[in-house]
Amino acid sequence: QVQLVESGGGLAQPGGSLRLSCAASGSIFSINTMGWYRQAPGKQRELVAAIPSGGSANYADSVKGRFTISRDNANNTVYLQMNSLKPEDTAVYYCNADLRRVGSGPVFRYWGQGTQVTVSS
Repeated sequence: QVQLVESGGGLAQPGGSLRLSCAASGSIFSINTMGWYRQAPGKQRELVAAIPSGGSANYADSVKGRFTISRDNANNTVYLQMNSLKPEDTAVYYCNADLRRVGSGPVFRYWGQGTQVTVSS
C-alpha cells in the first residue's frame, strides 16, 4: 500500500505564511511528479504547483511569486511554502504523487487526504 500524509494546514491572517508538508510512504519504487491541488467550496479542484523528479516546478498564475514548491527525494516528501496569503487562498489542499509501486509496472496517481487552509483576519 501507499499513503500520502499531509500536515501544516491551519488558520493564517492575510499576508501571513504557512508551510504544507506531504510524505509518501509504503511500497514505492519511484516517484515522478509530486504536486499540490486545492479545492475551495463550490469550485473545482485546481492545480496549485507541481514539481517533477528532475525538472523545474510549475505554478498556477494565481500563486506565482507567493508560493514555492520543493521536494526531498530521499524522504519522498513534497513541501509547499505559502507566503503573502490571501483570503482567496482558502481551500482544502491536496498533495499528489505520480508513482510506481515496487513490483508494479504502470505509474498511478495517489492522493493525500487533504488539509484545510483558511486565510482570514
